[in-house]
Amino acid sequence: MKRFVLFATLIFVGVQALLSINIKKLEPAFWWAGMKNNELQILMYGDNISNCDVSITSKNVKLQETVRLENPNYLLVYLDLSNAKPETFDIQLQRGKEKKAIPYEIKQRKEGSSERVGFNSSDVLYLIMPDRFANGDSSNDIVKGMIDNKIDRKDQYARHGGDIKGIDDHLDYISDLGVTAIWVNPIQENDMPYGSYHGYAITDYYNVDRRFGTNEDFIRMVDKSHAKGMKIVMDMIFNHCGSEHYFFKDKPSSDWFNFSDKYVQTSYKTTTQYDPYASSYDTKAALDGWFVEPMPDLNQRNRHVKNYLIQTSIWWIEHAGIDGIRQDTHPYADFDMMSQWCQAVTKEYPDFNIVGETWYSNNVAISYWQKNSKLAAPKNSNLRCVMDFPLMGVMENAFDEETDWAKGVTRLYEYLGQDIVYENPHELLIFLDNHDTSRFYKTIEETSNFDRYRQAIAFLLTTRGIPEIYYGTEILMAADKTNGDGTLRENFPGGWDGDSQNAFTVNGRTREQNEAYNYMKKILDWRKGNDVIAKGTLKHFAPNNSVYVYERKLGDKSVVVMLNGSSEEKEIDLSVYKEILPKNQAKDIISGKIVNLSDKFSIRSRDVLILEF
Repeated sequence: MKRFVLFATLIFVGVQALLSINIKKLEPAFWWAGMKNNELQILMYGDNISNCDVSITSKNVKLQETVRLENPNYLLVYLDLSNAKPETFDIQLQRGKEKKAIPYEIKQRKEGSSERVGFNSSDVLYLIMPDRFANGDSSNDIVKGMIDNKIDRKDQYARHGGDIKGIDDHLDYISDLGVTAIWVNPIQENDMPYGSYHGYAITDYYNVDRRFGTNEDFIRMVDKSHAKGMKIVMDMIFNHCGSEHYFFKDKPSSDWFNFSDKYVQTSYKTTTQYDPYASSYDTKAALDGWFVEPMPDLNQRNRHVKNYLIQTSIWWIEHAGIDGIRQDTHPYADFDMMSQWCQAVTKEYPDFNIVGETWYSNNVAISYWQKNSKLAAPKNSNLRCVMDFPLMGVMENAFDEETDWAKGVTRLYEYLGQDIVYENPHELLIFLDNHDTSRFYKTIEETSNFDRYRQAIAFLLTTRGIPEIYYGTEILMAADKTNGDGTLRENFPGGWDGDSQNAFTVNGRTREQNEAYNYMKKILDWRKGNDVIAKGTLKHFAPNNSVYVYERKLGDKSVVVMLNGSSEEKEIDLSVYKEILPKNQAKDIISGKIVNLSDKFSIRSRDVLILEF
């Protein structure tokens, strides 16, 4: 009899547990009054909560819609915030006699929040992979309960322990270099097995990875960066999430993911987005396939997925105060949804900027993705800034070759001459390398060719577009992609216990590293606040006797750049450039010397001049 009573009691307790209303996730945790978009989606996740009735206690907020998905563990609530005011009210759930009140806060927006200025052509971005830049707090290297709880700095694919405090500790170094914005690779939670140190398999869209720090740590870093005159650009990923995300482990509905029942890899042929001859088969294979197996492909055509993703980005902008977003794998997601996202962000923050990763080998494809592109009409991506990968390829060769009709600096001239395809060439992110490509120097031995560096940095920082510098370029870090992606993301020397070198300091850098650092810093300091470079027109001349000359001009001020694309000293006839040489003398901002501009002018082999008028 006692056994029967015990058994019955256990059953009763088990049933009560199943019946209790337990909310495991509620996203977003809070929102704001006064947003342009008055609709708010609140996603709740918990055991069998879909059969709950929903009501709210606010007089200012209206319950607009309750959505029950295929999976009974999810409940979506849409609220109308048209008349919302800062307050805390209850979301009330009821199932039979059981009730649960969930406090929900509507906050007051910070004054001027919608007026923030995003990154633009006056800025230079400094790209950082948090796990590899510096370890500021060793106590968060291993977090109990997280799947990957190992640090191995000798393994290129393992976590190395870099964190937000590591960046925070070296903000002076970054600011002193002369950049004006920091682009951080993903900082949101990636609670994935070995190999996800890079951050691109998100398992929590609303929280910083605990091994990097906390949301509050990130916000403090943003505030400190702003105080030093630097903007923050946050990496985001809408195409996919990590396979350990609760969305995927307990799918809300069969259409929350593409190919949700099995792994189907993308073809990576996103030319189908603009190809007028694309088959339906190829289009689906490119857009619905998974990027890699641990990153299931989200279905942005599902309106609830779309709303969820859009809200995550606006939440981070409003809560953390970021100044820009870099969107990963932009063409792999649904075109219309991504366009609506860009519109939604711009509606809330008219001068905010988003750059999409548009990794194509030709400028026609890149230009298709830029806002108001005539090539995409009547469609419109509403994406202000795109990544100029083709120019990266051009620069990879231009400063090595002897210049002739088609090679050397002629490549720069020919490529920029095709800017007619772009709606706005000034809104292109330009770079020598990034975390996914071989570094500008593939080997340490190649860094001895300093002329290559001098010309490349001078060109990158004076041509049209928004420059990006990958961390370590300023100290000649080198890596070849053929040796593995982890080698492209080596630790910055000096941010780790036991480092024999501290490249964050003058005395910790080699003579060659200081030469490279000082050269870049000189041009960056000069570029900062220089409207001629940020806003000026561009005029260039076909390379003459291997020398490429171009002008940036704004009002009565101008800058003329001369690049000798030959290993020989060259004499050029300055009468050719009469229309851009208003004076017979100019200061070369690199050497600091006054240059006499007579009829004939000699420029040393592989030299570069930046002349200011």
